[in-house]
Amino acid sequence: MSVKEINFSCRLPLLVLFISAAIWLVICSALTLIASLKFHSPTFLADISWLTYGRVRPAASNAMLYGFCLQAGLGVALWLLAHLGRTPLAGRGLATLGAALWNLGVTIGVGGILGGDSTGFDTLEMPRYAVVIMFLGYLVLGLWGVITFHRRAQRTLFVSQWFVFTALFWFPWIYTTAEMLLVARPVRGVAQAIIAWWYADNLLVVWLGLVGIATVFYLVPKLLKVELHSHYLALLTFWMLLLFGSWGGIPGGAPVPAWIPALSGAATVLMVIPLIAVTVNIYATTQQIVPKTPYLPGLAPHYLPLDTRRLTLSNSLRFLLFGVFAFFIAGVMRVTSVLADPRPMLRFTWFDFAQNQVQTYGFFAMIMFGATYFILPQLTDTEFPSPKLIRAHFWVAALGIGLLVVPLATGGIIQGFQLMNPTIAPLTVAKNALHFLRVSTLGDLLLLLGHLIFLVNLAGWASGFYRARAAAAFAVMTEDLFKPSEAPAS
Repeated sequence: MSVKEINFSCRLPLLVLFISAAIWLVICSALTLIASLKFHSPTFLADISWLTYGRVRPAASNAMLYGFCLQAGLGVALWLLAHLGRTPLAGRGLATLGAALWNLGVTIGVGGILGGDSTGFDTLEMPRYAVVIMFLGYLVLGLWGVITFHRRAQRTLFVSQWFVFTALFWFPWIYTTAEMLLVARPVRGVAQAIIAWWYADNLLVVWLGLVGIATVFYLVPKLLKVELHSHYLALLTFWMLLLFGSWGGIPGGAPVPAWIPALSGAATVLMVIPLIAVTVNIYATTQQIVPKTPYLPGLAPHYLPLDTRRLTLSNSLRFLLFGVFAFFIAGVMRVTSVLADPRPMLRFTWFDFAQNQVQTYGFFAMIMFGATYFILPQLTDTEFPSPKLIRAHFWVAALGIGLLVVPLATGGIIQGFQLMNPTIAPLTVAKNALHFLRVSTLGDLLLLLGHLIFLVNLAGWASGFYRARAAAAFAVMTEDLFKPSEAPAS
C-alpha cells in the first residue's frame, strides 16, 4: 500500500477533525477571554445570564477539552495507526460521520452549559443529552481506528502504536465510568468527589499524555531523520504513565479516608519516572543529528555540538519540542503541588489552574499544532501558503502561554503563603491575587490571536487545495473545447 493511498483514505475525516478542532479552539479562547475580563470589570456582560462567569468558564474548559483536544488527538491517532500499520484508514466515510456526530454533541453540550444545564463536575459538565451523541460519535471513530489497527500490513508495532491504541480504549472506559457513577446513577457522599478527581486526572494526565507522547515519539525522529533513541525508555514511559498517572488527582487533606490521598500523592510523585524518561529520550534523539560542521581532528563525530539550525528549519519541530518542555514543567508543577499539600499551601490557589494550562495548552495543544502542520500537507501534497504565519503562530502562542501561566503560578504561590498567615484576611488574599490574574489576561489575548492565526492558516491551506482541485477538474472537463479542430480528410 503506497503512502499516497493511505493519505487519501485519511483525508476527509482528518480534515473534518482538524478544522473543527481549530474552530472550537477559537470559541474556547473567546469564552476564556470573556471570563478573564470579568475580573477587570464584574459588570461586563452581567445582564446576559448565559455569559455569566459560572457558565462561561466551564463552557470554555469543555470546548477546549472536547472540542479541540479530543478531536485533534483522535485525528492524529487515526493517522498514526494508518501510517505505522501501512494500511488505509478503514471506513473513512463512517469515520467522517463519527466526527460530525462528535461535533454535534459538543455543540449541544457547550450550548447546554451556557444555558445553565451543567452537571457541576469539573471537566465533566456536559449534560446527559449531549453525552449520548458524543459517545456515539466516539464509538464510530474508535471502532474504525481499531479495525485499521487490526488490518495493518506492518505487523511489528512501533512505540507510538502502543500509546494511541491504548488511548482509544482508555477514554470510553473513564468517560462511561464517570458518567454512570456521577450523572446517570450518582453515588452518594464523598465518593462523588473521588470519582470526579479520578476522571479529571485520567483525562488530563493519562489520555492527553498517551496521545501527546505518541505524537512526539513518532514525529520528532521523523523530522530529524533519525531513530528514536530508546524503545526501552518508551516502554518504561508507557507502563509508568498507565500505572501511576491513573492513581493521581486526589488532593491531600481531602475529606476522604486518609489512605486515598496518600496513595494518590505517592503515585503523582512517582510520575517523575515517565517524566524523566520522555525528556531523556527526546533529548538523546535530538543528539543523533550529524552536524553540518567540518570534521575536527581529535574530536569524534558523535561528540560534535548539535547544529541547532536544523532544529529551527522545521516549523512543526518547534511546536513539538516546546510541548516536550511544557510536559516536563507541568510534571514538576504537579509534583510540587503534591509535596506542598501537607501544609496545605497551594490548594485553592491559582497554581493548580496554571498547572492545568501548562498541561493542556503548553504540552498537548502545542504538540497538536505541530502535528497538524506536518500531517495536512501529507494528505494533499499541498503546502501551507505562508510559513511566516506558522512561525508567527508559534511565537504568539508560546508568549501567550508564558504570560498566562507565569503570573498565575507566581500569584498562586504568593496566595498560598498568604493563606497560611492567620493575620491576613481571606478577602485581602483574594484582592491581592487579582493583580496576577489581570496580567494573565494578556496571555489570553495572545492565545486568542494565535488561535485565529492557526484557523487562518488552515483555511488558507484548505482554500488553496480545493481551488487547485477545482481548476484541475475544470481543465479536464473543458479539454475538448480548446483542442484545435482537425482538418477533414481529402
